[in-house]
Amino acid sequence: MTKRKIISAGLACLLAMSLMACGKENASKSDDKTNSESSTSGKTITSVTQISNIDTSDMFTSRDKEIGYDTSSAVTVTLDGEKTSVSAAGAAYADGVLTISSEGTYIISGSLKGQIKVSVSDTEKVQLVLRDATITNESSAAIYVSEADKVFVTLEGTNSLAVTGEFVNSDDVNIDGAVFSKSDITFNGNGTLNVKCTYGHAIVSKDDLKVTGGTYVIDAGKDGLSGKDSVRIADGNFTITAGNDGIQSKNDDDAEKGYVYIEDGTFDIKTGGGSANASAKTDGFSGGFYRNGKNMGGFEQSTSETSDSESAKAIKASFDINIAGGTFVIDSCDDSIHANSNVCIENASFTVASGDDGIHADVSVLIQSGSIKITKSYEGIEGLNITVNGGDVELVSSDDGFNAAGGNDMSSMNGRPGQNTFAESTSAGDVYLRIAGGNITVNADGDGLDSNDTLFVSGGTIYVYGPTNSGNGALDYGSNAQITGGTIMAFGYGSMAQNFGNTSTQGSILYNISSTAAADTKVTLKDSSGKEIVSTVSPKTFNSVVISTPDITANGTYTLTIGSSDYEITMSGLIYGNGGGMGGQGGKDMNGGFSPQMPGGNMERPTGAENMPNKGGFYKEMMPVPGETQPVV
Repeated sequence: MTKRKIISAGLACLLAMSLMACGKENASKSDDKTNSESSTSGKTITSVTQISNIDTSDMFTSRDKEIGYDTSSAVTVTLDGEKTSVSAAGAAYADGVLTISSEGTYIISGSLKGQIKVSVSDTEKVQLVLRDATITNESSAAIYVSEADKVFVTLEGTNSLAVTGEFVNSDDVNIDGAVFSKSDITFNGNGTLNVKCTYGHAIVSKDDLKVTGGTYVIDAGKDGLSGKDSVRIADGNFTITAGNDGIQSKNDDDAEKGYVYIEDGTFDIKTGGGSANASAKTDGFSGGFYRNGKNMGGFEQSTSETSDSESAKAIKASFDINIAGGTFVIDSCDDSIHANSNVCIENASFTVASGDDGIHADVSVLIQSGSIKITKSYEGIEGLNITVNGGDVELVSSDDGFNAAGGNDMSSMNGRPGQNTFAESTSAGDVYLRIAGGNITVNADGDGLDSNDTLFVSGGTIYVYGPTNSGNGALDYGSNAQITGGTIMAFGYGSMAQNFGNTSTQGSILYNISSTAAADTKVTLKDSSGKEIVSTVSPKTFNSVVISTPDITANGTYTLTIGSSDYEITMSGLIYGNGGGMGGQGGKDMNGGFSPQMPGGNMERPTGAENMPNKGGFYKEMMPVPGETQPVV
């Protein structure tokens, strides 16, 4: 079985993190499952290993973390321009370059305008002990590793590396970092390293870049930390200001490489693109309808987008992102967490403001535990499939709160039709939103809980404060919604309302009222004895509510109080609904939403639209004309 050790991330805009023992105790070896195996809707995902490709068993060697050395055999180097002195063989200084040519340990102190160059055989290891050293270069790396098996940089005292001008390269090597290594390089120790690179990257490795300790203050025109094969951080304190990504690893040649692994540390990172207050895109819609990101007649769209090379994502992965602990404060112009495969979160705390998605995975999102607070987003949490097993999730979104999307979904393309990040064709069972536990609060201007196929709720406490317009619903699903446990109260507008389906084993009520309830209206459900079952205050206007709890039985009688008005409800089955989507009345046992019973159940498509089979009425993913309202039940 091939081991895969994958977390790939680029951090952008503004990220402050405090990580505690990330991935140590909770990580386990990959089951090497395929995407289709890990996202089967018939299987409840309960562990990270069911969808993660990460193996953390051999991230660091003992020497990566060892900061001691034999002083008796170490070579002492005192930097002082042409007066630079070397205590023994293995290093030589000439024309501003200190060249290390033999395996060993080198203790370096003093100041130099020039470069330290490591050039040994590819079987030899070198340890550079920086002891209050300052190295400045105008046009090339302050430390350049041209060849070695591995280089260890141990920090003692306060050290500074800087490249002040643009890079000038005279050979085939494109040096573009204040530290540039063609070999594996590890930074450790208890000292401080200040790195400034005006026009390039701060620290670059074309193999593995590891950090196991120390304090780092980085100011880079491009990336802060960049490792082609990987960036692995066991510990350290990081303050990073970068024009591009704060921490980045990308390998287009080897699918097993190009990942970032963070085990512990504290991070304060600010990178290019500004804050989430600067919109990452501008979308305009007028006229017509859309389905799956396609113009269905009269649909117009205008966008303003940034190049993918100018990433403004906070944590970005080419493959998986696995976060097993820590505290994160993120303010990002683009997605705050973005993986091209899976996102797994456990025992971590997030406060997130995003100009696009709060959390996005092209395949699976798994939330095991912890705290996630998304204060601003386009879509809160998005993936081909999403599983929430526990934790506290609170999110605000200008579009969907949760979105399980397949095919050409608009939000999966960051509002840009034709740039789909999900598979063009996916099996129906791959697309689902599953909530098995946790405390969840959604405040969404679009759909609250949205799945392009199925929605499963088997546990947890869920409050959805959905759209204040008729173009979206508190619940929105494609084929079926099933509830077997947990408590949910979902508020929205009746013209697009959907209830849970008839496969549910727990009672659920959809109730639409004839007038709009004001914001801050209290809603309470009581049983026939007057006992309160559930209640909350909606911070937004609404005229439709979905309520499901284990206390709702098939033949029960209930009183729904909305503000000062009481509504009597008598169940004749597990699913009750007094109104349908798009203004239809429907029968009381309908699922709510798109029912053949509603008027216009076989409406003609707009000119130019495809024939889209559904349960009746407009296709559920139709994009309404902004400002146009639908009749209220």
